[in-house]
Amino acid sequence: MDEVQDLQIQVASLLLYQSVFAEGAGQLFLALLTAIRFSARDYRHCLTTYGLWFRAIAAHGQTWEAYLLDRILMDENPFSQQCQTQDLDALPAALVMAARHDLGILQNIYRCTSARLSAWVRQATHCPVASVPTLPVVRPPLTPDTDWAAALPSLVSHYRRCGTGLMARYRALRWHQDQWVGISHPDPVDFADLVGCADQEQALRANIEALLAGYPAQNVLLYGSRGSGKSSLVKALVQAYGERGLRLLEVPHADWHHLPAMVADLAERAQKFVLFADDLSFEEDDNDFKSFKVLLEGTLAAKPRNAILCATSNRRHLVRELWGDRPRPQDQEDLRSWDTLQQKLSFADRFGLVLTFPSITAATYGEIVAQLARQRNLRLTSEELRLQAEQWALRYNGRSGRTARQFVDALWVTEQQTVGE
Repeated sequence: MDEVQDLQIQVASLLLYQSVFAEGAGQLFLALLTAIRFSARDYRHCLTTYGLWFRAIAAHGQTWEAYLLDRILMDENPFSQQCQTQDLDALPAALVMAARHDLGILQNIYRCTSARLSAWVRQATHCPVASVPTLPVVRPPLTPDTDWAAALPSLVSHYRRCGTGLMARYRALRWHQDQWVGISHPDPVDFADLVGCADQEQALRANIEALLAGYPAQNVLLYGSRGSGKSSLVKALVQAYGERGLRLLEVPHADWHHLPAMVADLAERAQKFVLFADDLSFEEDDNDFKSFKVLLEGTLAAKPRNAILCATSNRRHLVRELWGDRPRPQDQEDLRSWDTLQQKLSFADRFGLVLTFPSITAATYGEIVAQLARQRNLRLTSEELRLQAEQWALRYNGRSGRTARQFVDALWVTEQQTVGE
């Protein structure tokens, strides 16, 4: 088939967007074209390849056209990456020409619809195969009715606003085995769910607004007792600001030493980032202390304006201080030992914004329980709820937002089991 061979030649001539077809359904699309072209030799291989391609598309829960558009809009290549930090006029002319060239090819491939592929397989194998319906897909700026090569300025704006790769697909990510991994279902915390931390919320949101506007924003330390709402306040940023380009990046304790390198990489991306280090604290001679110190104090390179650090801790000074760690007058090994100790204890002062979470009072604990109970539509009276909540706090982990949620969850499960009996 001349049409099939022509598509193969076009894909082979891509200059920037080759990775659209490097794996998954894209790779199977190319394999299917080859199988169709040589179906006379082995029609069963053509049918098998069509089935694999069909399954790959179904696994994504979308049509071939939607899959192709998503891969183009999230593709990481020299053009899409440079678009995030440069205007179209500032991009190298050869890069712009290559992008226009590729977009023309990609639009031709987009027009090779699922229905057309199904028809080609039926024609090549003389066998009935399940037809994949072609549904209209809209992914601005690449719409069916536009000339994609002419839409290049709009595509540049898209990359600048939304970014590429995983950062474009996910609003929350986690560092795992030396790379970012998307979190498909982040903890759905909403600011409206939080009680007793209005002042801290206001200060944090003002800082995030500055970050999103491109102004200098402060690194944030959230300090307080366990279960006081520190982590929940940070997690609520995903729901509130993800649509505006904010990404929450969780950095596990074992990877804190990668922080300076992470920030340097993020500086070249379009979105704004909050690096989240939960339960931050250091032991004596902890190497992670140095990584955080570099991150907070900076190096010769300018601090990127699109990333800040948000850390939670139960320790005000972050470094565990033992009586035995204090320098003794007779020690001569370190003449600056007192200076070293003070440097560690003042580490928290390097955060521009420190939000303190006091221990939750009985009244605040009751408010949190009452609000969570309303969300769950629990049937207890206010007095019954208050008494049982206090008993739960005494029996388990004391008054905290976490304890309140655990209590209400347990109560809700009990009610559901009672209703089901």
